[in-house]
Amino acid sequence: MQLLEDYMLPCLNKKLFGIECMGCGMQRSVVLIFQGNFVDAFYMYPAIYTLMLLFAVIIINLFKKFKYANKIISSLSILSILIIITSFIIKKIN
Repeated sequence: MQLLEDYMLPCLNKKLFGIECMGCGMQRSVVLIFQGNFVDAFYMYPAIYTLMLLFAVIIINLFKKFKYANKIISSLSILSILIIITSFIIKKIN
């Protein structure tokens, strides 16, 4: 999986300002999932699983409409945002 890590995009926010952004760790978390390190992926970026579920629901809904799709997508979006903000704040405190 070293090949994937060679093509990761650098965080411009961290590169320019020296401060991590709320998305820092997402690419590394995806690589960890591909490597089978599911717990490490969660610790790297806690919102990874809710975001994956959100994107899966969105893609499924594109092809097969289901009844409560809008509510599920809205709920997953809000949950993901809350997890991202909370983990960012906790990371800054520590």
